[in-house]
Amino acid sequence: MIKAEILDTATVHYKGTLADGTLFDETPEDRPLKFIIGKGEVIQGFEEAVEGMFQGESKTFTVPCEKAYGEKNTEMIQTVTLADLPEDLQLQEGRQLEVTQEDDTVFLVMVTELTETHATLDANHPLAGQDLTFEIELIDVTKKPAVH
Repeated sequence: MIKAEILDTATVHYKGTLADGTLFDETPEDRPLKFIIGKGEVIQGFEEAVEGMFQGESKTFTVPCEKAYGEKNTEMIQTVTLADLPEDLQLQEGRQLEVTQEDDTVFLVMVTELTETHATLDANHPLAGQDLTFEIELIDVTKKPAVH
């Protein structure tokens, strides 16, 4: 049996749910996720769970928020006056908004609350503060290339 180790390429199918059972992501049947263990290409807790699994193995595990997208950072939540925003901006509660900073870097914020005068914008990752449960199947392990 082939065991997944650091720097091996893992190919997995997964389904991710929140504590209340809400599905937040899953791999399409024809497009499994492929990543190199130990390279930080997926969240830390997911990577740690796959390391040590055997090819063909399936398991369910929960990743605490600290090893997923972190705790929600209250400093990344701001309430702004609608009058301070461009008039043509189409805001909708529950939708993401692309923001371009003065240095041209772009990031996404979630409109979490909208009143007639203010909007609350949250720049945290949408899954920040959440423990994530995954059902995974390790389909394939490609061993890291030998160093000569």
